[in-house]
Amino acid sequence: MALRAESFLRLLRHREQRGQAIASLCYSLRSMANSKNKAAKKGARAERASKSNRAAKPSARASKRSSRNSPFGRGPNPERVKAILHGLDEAYPAATCALKHDNPFQLLISTILSAQSTDVRVNMVTPGLFKKYPTPAALAYANPRDIEEEIRSTGFYRNKTKSILGASKKIVEEFNGEVPRTMEQILELPGVARKTANVVLGTGFGIASGVVVDTHVQRLSQRLDLTKNTDPKKIETDLMKVIPEDRWILFSHQLIWHGRRICKARKPLCIECNLEKMCYSKDKTI
Repeated sequence: MALRAESFLRLLRHREQRGQAIASLCYSLRSMANSKNKAAKKGARAERASKSNRAAKPSARASKRSSRNSPFGRGPNPERVKAILHGLDEAYPAATCALKHDNPFQLLISTILSAQSTDVRVNMVTPGLFKKYPTPAALAYANPRDIEEEIRSTGFYRNKTKSILGASKKIVEEFNGEVPRTMEQILELPGVARKTANVVLGTGFGIASGVVVDTHVQRLSQRLDLTKNTDPKKIETDLMKVIPEDRWILFSHQLIWHGRRICKARKPLCIECNLEKMCYSKDKTI
């Protein structure tokens, strides 16, 4: 009996050891399979990325090749700038400010209201506003709550009310009721920075004090490689160096019109653009 029990125990131990060996083998096989699957997935991702890069590179090379083959070259060189201005003249010979106004004061107020709004919206608001408050004196001492209601739909109406009332009051009390005609003086008005000042001086008085840099001018001047900067003041400085002074006013209007109609922010209509051959922007759609 003792021998039979001992044999039985040995048999059990042998089976247990064999089971452990089989389990260990299965675990190893599963680990190897998982490693192969991970490697296969990683390889597939790398292949997809490689194909994507290969698909993207030809367009970039084509863009560089087209710019090298262009007789105008790259960057803001004089011949290329001249060609760009010629193209803008062909497309927008009579471009002007879209804000409706009868005098520099109305243009000043409209430009202040246009911040974070659209010219269309401002043009809907200002006829009623100017009918009630036709002069700086009339607007300077108006009830702020009444003005807020008049301009509410342009957005940020409380801050804009403070700006237009403050600017009107300063014009009346310090500038004899007339909008200043110099950059230094007009920048003293509440709510007025260089963009607004350039709009009023350029369009209102015909004084080329600088280049208006709004969102359209900023985007297009970068796409056309006329500047590498992103700060509006630095962009204006760059443009003033390469655009003739007698073109500063018209050039701004033309770029704004082109940005609204053709060279849009998300989907530029490059196929309709008469500047396409001079452009090698990465945003091009053709």
